[in-house]
Amino acid sequence: MSELIFVRHGQASFGKESYDKLSDLGVRQAKLLAKHWRDMGEQFDHIYAGTLLRQKETAEQLMPLVKGSPLHPYFKAAFNEYNGDSLLRIYMRDHLSRDKADAAIDWPIKDERVFQNLFELATAKWIKNELKPSSADVDFESWETFKNRVHRAIDETMDAHTSGSKVLISTSGGVIAMALQKVLNFPDEHVISTNWMIHNSSVTRVRYGNDKVSLTQFNSLPHMEMKDIKHLITYR
Repeated sequence: MSELIFVRHGQASFGKESYDKLSDLGVRQAKLLAKHWRDMGEQFDHIYAGTLLRQKETAEQLMPLVKGSPLHPYFKAAFNEYNGDSLLRIYMRDHLSRDKADAAIDWPIKDERVFQNLFELATAKWIKNELKPSSADVDFESWETFKNRVHRAIDETMDAHTSGSKVLISTSGGVIAMALQKVLNFPDEHVISTNWMIHNSSVTRVRYGNDKVSLTQFNSLPHMEMKDIKHLITYR
């Protein structure tokens, strides 16, 4: 049996002008995971990463664990996160006043509770195909497009690596949740709620082979089980 090992990137820069960069804590989370695996003697045959900076920076910390000492991961844009900024922008433009939410919201959103509330409203409409991009929203991706690209990327990666391969994938929570939908066949509405559960730098494992695919580990933080560092656990 072969294995896909998904790692969600370390904490990114929430509330900053550019979210797409690991915070200092995010770098530390990725380093702690790399150290844990190194101490356990864990090695991987291949490593993939999306092309987003936070995914690349997380993969950079994990590179020494890959056999053959490759210079960089296989970069695969299909493992990029969906564009949350685009969803929020369209939702706030077209639906915010109708949903009686507070229209006076600064950007970037720095209050986590405000962000959570708006994002849940926006993604609910996204799943139902109720977010309508304008010609200016060139970075918008429909739910079905996102779903199909992630499912296809999982198929392509599994087809490319068989015979007991251990494949590390540095990606994001939405991609991991969508990959689990493919494995467990749960409905679209559960993808986003699963996404919210996934910790920064957590590990999710999927085994495959002999026409079988199964989830063997979800949202695990083996590198943060010590009492004195549990305060480093984050969701965003």
